[in-house]
Amino acid sequence: MTTPSRPADDSAELLPVATPARTRAALRALVRPDRGLALTGIGVLVAATAVGLLVQPLLGRIVDIVADGRPAGDLTLPVVLLVAVAAVQGVTTTIGLTRIARLGETVLARLRERFVERALDLPADRLERAGAGDLTARVTGDVARVAEAVRSALPEMARSVLAIVLTLGALALLDVRFLLAALLAVPVQLLTARWYVNRALTLYADQRVANGAQQQQLLETIGGAVTVRGHRLEEQHTERAAGRSRKAVELTMRSVNLVLGFYGRLHIAEYIGLAAVLIAGFWLVRDGAVSIGTATAAALYFHSLFGPVNAALVLLDDAQSAAAGLARLVGVTDLARPAEPVAGKAGPAGGAEPTPVPQQTVPQQTVPQQTGPRRRTATGAAVAADAVSHAYGPGRPVLHDVSLTLRPGEHVALVGTSGAGKSTLARIVAGVQQPTAGTVTAPAGAGEPSVVLVTQEVHVFTGTLAEDLRLARPEATDADLRAALATVHALDWAEALPDGLDTVVGEGGHRLDPARAQQLALARLVLVGPALAVLDEATAEAGSAGARALERSAEAALAGRTALIVAHRLTQAVAADRVVVLEAGRVVESGPHDELRDADGPYAALWRAWSGSRTAPHP
Repeated sequence: MTTPSRPADDSAELLPVATPARTRAALRALVRPDRGLALTGIGVLVAATAVGLLVQPLLGRIVDIVADGRPAGDLTLPVVLLVAVAAVQGVTTTIGLTRIARLGETVLARLRERFVERALDLPADRLERAGAGDLTARVTGDVARVAEAVRSALPEMARSVLAIVLTLGALALLDVRFLLAALLAVPVQLLTARWYVNRALTLYADQRVANGAQQQQLLETIGGAVTVRGHRLEEQHTERAAGRSRKAVELTMRSVNLVLGFYGRLHIAEYIGLAAVLIAGFWLVRDGAVSIGTATAAALYFHSLFGPVNAALVLLDDAQSAAAGLARLVGVTDLARPAEPVAGKAGPAGGAEPTPVPQQTVPQQTVPQQTGPRRRTATGAAVAADAVSHAYGPGRPVLHDVSLTLRPGEHVALVGTSGAGKSTLARIVAGVQQPTAGTVTAPAGAGEPSVVLVTQEVHVFTGTLAEDLRLARPEATDADLRAALATVHALDWAEALPDGLDTVVGEGGHRLDPARAQQLALARLVLVGPALAVLDEATAEAGSAGARALERSAEAALAGRTALIVAHRLTQAVAADRVVVLEAGRVVESGPHDELRDADGPYAALWRAWSGSRTAPHP
């Protein structure tokens, strides 16, 4: 079960946060495959702690020998045993902590994999509503907090808890009255822990949300710096960033004050407990119930609890912070997956990297019943959408009962005014987004990638040009890469780069202009070789000068395959086999370019508006 996070402002609908019960259940599920490793690690730590508890009785024995005035030779055995205890405890503690650390790293890796896998599967509109800052904060800050807890807090917590339990047992063996005296510190420690936990969980959760909002504002301001400067909005954006930073700092200072109060209460508990044990020892020795050495051992036992008890309680700070981060990660991994396999999904940054998903044939009887979207495989049509509707929230419909069929090898252009629903329909056909209602029938890929989406949001990955291309097909040879680049008319400039295909591109490397970056995305599409290609205004970022050249690259990449093209320029509609016109989320026209142009309908109006000052090409 998850609960929605509280947004930092009314414009964001943050990704959900798991409830404490669900977080604990998810943690158990993550640990379950490595139960053997957990049990052996804890077992070895128990043995190490038990061996370490022999130190205090041995020191008490030495005190008794000295107090009784015995020969110095009587000290040999206790001293030798102390050395042996130290050696055995050191070895076993190392082994136990290593196994616990390995368990933690394994569980953390499993959690990371599930989080990344689920985050990549999230519908695009869901991420847009949450904002990039929320997901970025989870994948950076929250993962870092959980990782820190796994690497340091988890082994130390396990060791501390074992030391506390076994040490209290040892006090009882010396004399149960020592144990009762030591337990006088427990009420103060429990009240301290309760006081802290009741405040920490909410505080740390609010701190995570504030950090996410701060990152979101910085991303928006820096990413839109040109627009901010163009509209003279520097002061407003600076004030927003400062306000969210102040909120984050305020919550951080509240957490610091909380920790300081926590430490102060722990010191009071230590003084109470130690004083009680020393007083009990004094009375017991005076009455002859125990020896001086036994009383010394009891005092040393309680003193040895300072470290483990304080560590365990102090680690509540890390545990609460990690628990808040873990709940935010589990909240994402628990988001419902589509009930059936989709035909394709977008790559990072909206799909500039064509990311194929192998098509799977699912027997009808194995598909879970659901009221939401359905996707099936079919061999008769390249793709068919039947009565598809979609809304981005209550009262925000985008598509209304749209039906569309693409025949194998057909190129269909989607046109319409801004907000007509073209990109939404394209993403639904590509499988990136699930419709609110209706059925999408995807092509049967026979084990091959079936659908690839390429959008106008271009991302060039850091690495060599060859590595960037091989993201689409890792086994591709250099000859394959050159052939794909040649297909989209990009081989000349690629070979003219300083190191050819070995030139480093992306962040910190050779900068590719928007047109070349989009050709790179189209070359990836060629390498994938999907049955259906969906282009969502993939040539929009080229600018007027390179638009026609990029359109030729797109035409070459689409040759021989079925294509759905969201047309940014109507020259793409001219070249298409069929034009589908969307208006307010409904199909209002469908047919060849010439037929619609001469029909004096919505498409003809769009064509006249677009080509008024242009020399329109003819098909």
